[in-house]
Amino acid sequence: MGIQVKICGVNSVPAADAAMRAGADYAGLVFFHRSPRFVKSDAATSLAQRLRGRARIVALVADAGDEEIARAIAAAQPDLLQLHGSETAERVAAVRTRFGLPVIKSMAIAEAADLSVAAEYEKVADMLLFDAKAPVNATRPGGHGAAFDWQLLRGRRFARPWLLAGGLGVENVGRAIRAADAPGVDVSSGVETAPGVKSPEMIAEFVAHARAAALAPEHQP
Repeated sequence: MGIQVKICGVNSVPAADAAMRAGADYAGLVFFHRSPRFVKSDAATSLAQRLRGRARIVALVADAGDEEIARAIAAAQPDLLQLHGSETAERVAAVRTRFGLPVIKSMAIAEAADLSVAAEYEKVADMLLFDAKAPVNATRPGGHGAAFDWQLLRGRRFARPWLLAGGLGVENVGRAIRAADAPGVDVSSGVETAPGVKSPEMIAEFVAHARAAALAPEHQP
């Protein structure tokens, strides 16, 4: 299988179309109100209809209650849910059981010790996402354009598929994939010209660079 690519924070028709043209595997719709990529229900419905069948739709929430999650699902009819807050393994399991959708669980990473929680999430989530820990006093858990030491992941094996996130962009995605030996990547701010403003050109370049990294000799087992 080639490198899996997720474009997160899709909040406009040009961004959705660019993700589809580039062949992204996943498109994320953000239902976290404090994010500059937040989409209202009617916009999410329209974008999801446009994306359906071309990319797997991911509804992203963070520390959301069941009612908020239900609204996001009603709006987007997603293929997967992404829990991007401080949800416990118990909460992940409860959400997955209640809503019957596969779950991506994000983890905030700054040092090797932060990876210890992966063992618990592997038991209850369908996919893992390793993101950089948010800056102190941040008002949202992700989308800051910060990176962590990608080599912390190299050589590790997980029971679930996983994506690398945090500070990725056109210029470094290939290097990041090789450093972490990542099977997939997630990008949001790294393909934007301003917070929440996706660049179709940058989306196309990002996906192309990610795909090319899988073919590089140094990425081979």
